Amino acid sequence: MTDKPTVALLGTGIMGAAMGRNLLKAGLAVRAWNRTRAKAEPLAADGAQVTDTPTEAVQGADVVLTMLYDGDTALEAVREAAGALRPGVVWAQCTTAGLDQIPELAAFAREHGLVFYDAPVLGTRQPAEAGQLTVLAAGPEAGRETVAPVFDAVGARTLWTGDDGSSATATRLKLVANSWVIAATAATGEVMALAQGLGVDPHSFFDLIAGGPLDMGYMRAKAGLILDGGLTPPSFAVDTAGKDARLIVAAGASHGVRLDVAEAAAERFARAAAQGHADEDMAAAYFASFDGK
Repeated sequence: MTDKPTVALLGTGIMGAAMGRNLLKAGLAVRAWNRTRAKAEPLAADGAQVTDTPTEAVQGADVVLTMLYDGDTALEAVREAAGALRPGVVWAQCTTAGLDQIPELAAFAREHGLVFYDAPVLGTRQPAEAGQLTVLAAGPEAGRETVAPVFDAVGARTLWTGDDGSSATATRLKLVANSWVIAATAATGEVMALAQGLGVDPHSFFDLIAGGPLDMGYMRAKAGLILDGGLTPPSFAVDTAGKDARLIVAAGASHGVRLDVAEAAAERFARAAAQGHADEDMAAAYFASFDGK
């Protein structure tokens, strides 16, 4: 293997496609697959080899990077490609998965001689496109020299949380971080909805908190998407945010922690999706405050 590994990219949605382009910009060879091939095809113009199956994608790869909907979807794709995976290949699992899923993925990796890294990324579409994600990673020291060029290409920094991917220390930190993102998004939607319901100009609220401890750049950004109708393309879609909220609630429950805000946010995302906003930015949970679309 050269110092620039060949990467099999399984999953080319909002995040995966952006990560794939940055891998190519860094000079890495990329073999890309997505269940809906049309979502992978644009990467061909950037130099990726687009394949029809996960099996084709992993042939000759040094690193398999999964960026799919959840842990079950990632395992399904890698299991489909199992016959073409060489022992010693690195599996960087970047999907946000449930705590109960990571040990299962790690066990599959052990059974097939793969070097497993629990490596979810923190960031949305814009930092992904800029190669400014934060990679949260757990995995063995041996093998990090192979995966480092991949993490360096997609992220501004890599935060190592341990040397055992099966312990899910990286995923635990990712779920904690996403619980804050989801809570802040839900609160933004509700304050905007309440302002509308009470006939309050939301800009007067922004002026009220400007420069103080209650002010928050993230809140202003999400509120701006609501006010300006900039909900597509999404940075983080309603459907995916709802999935993550459910994973967070389940993680808390499995450790004796009740998460009322995350549970309510999951319900808000589900209502917004039912109203037709599933593929819009998660800020569209704002609409869940009202009956109908």
